[in-house]
Amino acid sequence: MKRTLSMLLASLLTAGLLSGCGTAGTQSTADAADKLSIVTTIFPQYDFTRQIVGDHAEVTMLLKPGAESHSFDPTPQDIKKIQNADLFIYTGGENDVWVDGILSSMGESQPETLKLLDCVPTVTEELVEGMEQAHEEDEAHEEEEEVDEHVWTSPQNAMRIVDKIAAVLSEKDAANAADYQANSAAYVEKLRGLDESFRDVVTSGARKTVLFGDRFPFRYLADAYGLKYYAAFSGCSTESEADAATVAFLVDEVKKDQLPVVFTIEFSNGRIADSIADATGAKKLILHSCHNVSAEDMADGATYLSLMEQNVENLREALN
Repeated sequence: MKRTLSMLLASLLTAGLLSGCGTAGTQSTADAADKLSIVTTIFPQYDFTRQIVGDHAEVTMLLKPGAESHSFDPTPQDIKKIQNADLFIYTGGENDVWVDGILSSMGESQPETLKLLDCVPTVTEELVEGMEQAHEEDEAHEEEEEVDEHVWTSPQNAMRIVDKIAAVLSEKDAANAADYQANSAAYVEKLRGLDESFRDVVTSGARKTVLFGDRFPFRYLADAYGLKYYAAFSGCSTESEADAATVAFLVDEVKKDQLPVVFTIEFSNGRIADSIADATGAKKLILHSCHNVSAEDMADGATYLSLMEQNVENLREALN
């Protein structure tokens, strides 16, 4: 990845796309329309931002609908969009390692940036009992702890992120600051309602345990509401096939705790969850991490709120 990125940056420099005067001499379509140009990497910050800006800015998401965020590789066009942006919003962490190299290559012409990991308190990736590698006593698997990047999965964190985005935009575009603040306040109220819905579901639930035959990008959600969880892999794992010991452990937990639901996440092949469901009679449901949406969902107007509201209902079924 690093070698590919270096070659890409070199070609862009040769083509003049990252020259120091690239921004000053041209106007983007958004500038011509007297609107801010905001570029985001993935769906959560894209959706948060468009809820805040209304008609005052053009918001772009680099990750194409339906694409896997963990394997994203920016194109020359993506890099040019970043350079021409008034604000570039990204997550940070292991999956955004490409960002620092690209920004540093832009020198003084790099845009203002906002990193989600700087907006909220963070936790590290966690290996829980039964998870792939957690049951292995192989020192080769012991790696330095990494920050869990999925900060938006907690509605409480989403509120903090929205407030920060609104503050940055209000400072950058004072003429429309009142609208940004009003829009963000209204949106935060909806997020507060979402937070209350999750809290009510967990408080009234007959159990407090969820199980994923998949990756688990919901550490912040689980911490916020006191959920215990089992999963095949951690949130940023690139694995998709679990070994027999992992599957057997998860099957035993479903049977022991009489869990009615085994979860999988969006864009997963679902094979691990299918195996567990077949062995236990549990129902397979999706808990959407909101990392990205399908092209169909995007066309149908899916939002962070609509996806998380579906999560509330699926979690209700899992806890009762």
